[in-house]
Amino acid sequence: MANIKFQGNAFPSGNGVLQLTKLKLDGPINGSVGHASYNEAVRLWDARTGKLTDFTTQFSFVINSLNMIDYGEGIAFFIAPFEYEMPNNTGVGSLGLFSAGSNFTTNTSLNKIVVVEFDSFQNSWDPNDNHGGINVNSIVSVANVTWNSSIRNGSTANAWVSYNSTTHNLSVFLTYADNPVFSGNSSLSYKVDLRNVLPELVRVGFSAATGDYTEFHKIYYWSFNSSLEVENQVNKKNKVGLGVGLGVGFGVLSCGLGILWFIYRKKRDGENEDLGDDIFMDDEFEKGTGPRRFTYRELTHATDNFSEGGKLGEGGFGSVYKGFLSESSTEIAVKRVSKGSKQGRKEYISEVKIISHLRHRNLVQLIGWCHAQGEFLLVYEYMPNGSLDTHLFGGKIMLTWPVRDKIALGLASALLYLHEEWEQCVVHRDIKSSNIMLDANFNAKLGDFGLARLVDHELGSQTTVLAGTMGYLAPECVTTGRASKESDVYSFGVVCLEIACGRKPVDPREEQSKVRLVEWVWNLYGKGQIHEAIDKGLSLEFDEQQMERLMVVGLWCCHPDPIIRPSIKQVINVLNFEAPLPELPSKFPVPMYSLPLVNMCIFSDISLGHTGSTKDWTQCSCSSCTTYSSNTPAGSAKVLLNS
Repeated sequence: MANIKFQGNAFPSGNGVLQLTKLKLDGPINGSVGHASYNEAVRLWDARTGKLTDFTTQFSFVINSLNMIDYGEGIAFFIAPFEYEMPNNTGVGSLGLFSAGSNFTTNTSLNKIVVVEFDSFQNSWDPNDNHGGINVNSIVSVANVTWNSSIRNGSTANAWVSYNSTTHNLSVFLTYADNPVFSGNSSLSYKVDLRNVLPELVRVGFSAATGDYTEFHKIYYWSFNSSLEVENQVNKKNKVGLGVGLGVGFGVLSCGLGILWFIYRKKRDGENEDLGDDIFMDDEFEKGTGPRRFTYRELTHATDNFSEGGKLGEGGFGSVYKGFLSESSTEIAVKRVSKGSKQGRKEYISEVKIISHLRHRNLVQLIGWCHAQGEFLLVYEYMPNGSLDTHLFGGKIMLTWPVRDKIALGLASALLYLHEEWEQCVVHRDIKSSNIMLDANFNAKLGDFGLARLVDHELGSQTTVLAGTMGYLAPECVTTGRASKESDVYSFGVVCLEIACGRKPVDPREEQSKVRLVEWVWNLYGKGQIHEAIDKGLSLEFDEQQMERLMVVGLWCCHPDPIIRPSIKQVINVLNFEAPLPELPSKFPVPMYSLPLVNMCIFSDISLGHTGSTKDWTQCSCSSCTTYSSNTPAGSAKVLLNS
């Protein structure tokens, strides 16, 4: 949280939440005041042109009075001059924003601030103890509204604050809905020309205070979207990139109305990345052991010139062909990267450099590579039983329970090796049933390491461009691209449920309550009816205890909070009956995961590093990959906090 400035009693908690006031474990929490603000100036208007910005900020927060009789005071979002500091002697009822004695004045020489307050204490100037207000240079609101729901009961509130530079309308929308969607309507609004109140460069942030009473104040998520910043960036000729933010839904988020989260990137020199010449890549690849370089002629001969009749499948960045090496009498599978696919070439390099070093019985073996004549080719051991998804969903062969159980344990073993047993932690980033191959004996072998990344064991995560496959992506990695062992475990959990239920992560043909696999199974688990989700094709021919463990472990892995998810070692212990089953909430938890700050982001187009489809993703329309929704205008978006 390097870009967040904390003042007073505010601090970042260990799970990525902004704590604005004291916690009880720190001692008495009355008299607590705290600020958390973005520590970079935001341009509100341009003095040269007189142009105002349009902006929208979205945040999720909790006010919890702990069921105390005496409670207060609330949370406020503020916009103030960038040099604004938290007053040393804040007055009672000022929400930590005004010095004692200056609360009521509108003298701009003393107060230059615009505030949206979520007030839980009734002062003499307030309508009640459960209201919102818009304040200009004073703690007394120029507009207010009484909320229908209590804002101090510890529930998660979702707020949008928007400003229209044309109409000068500042509007506020608040909801406690399980599926928060910003429709453009407002709960509260006020017309104000911000140029008459605030300077060009401002500070945006949050303030909270307890006054003489007791209350917790927390911010779980925060993003800020400004149109004026976009124009400045475009004028500087910066290149922009789009990351599609599609969190995993489960009762809080809705993908069909999914918001786009955006990732800003500096323009690279030149139009194309220089991937280096063949000699450079050969030098790099030869550092691995085992796989070798093939000639292009060898592979065209082995695949009968890439015959359509020998095509085994087609992915996002190329096709896979069956081949035969006559000199060693070996059947092979050759992945041919689509010509001109920039992402495909990146994945080619990544796969060779990573998988060349890996040796495990549950990983697809890379035999060799070839880059010649503009082609990029990867050579693997041939898997006669294809991929797991063709059996679960394609009607190829009905897998018996012992085979399914073996596949789940084999995949878990592969992940244990990648995450904990090899010299570096390997984050796969694209675990899904179509990337799990089956050999002649139906042993599971994890393949497709094109999106994989090496990270230090101590770190176990990285921030990167969003990559993966919708339906398998963990909710915390979709808004920032953060890949981690925990996000791999989430994808593993989805596959476990696919194996047990014989269903895809998302099936829009099902009735609404069954569309999203994880949410559906979790609801059945809460009712004590999890057995109803078991694949009917098994005809009750399965071990009930093993099945229960696989399904509950699958849900555990899919917990929206990555901190609560098990390590892959814990998964194996439970599946092997070496540890007890976890006790999960009866209802699917509200996602409260912790994420790092991400840089400025701008609306534009870029394709995901997605290997399961040839299309570019700009916005998901499925019902499982979801995040908070908004109709905010194109702009410069800073995701300042995601927890």
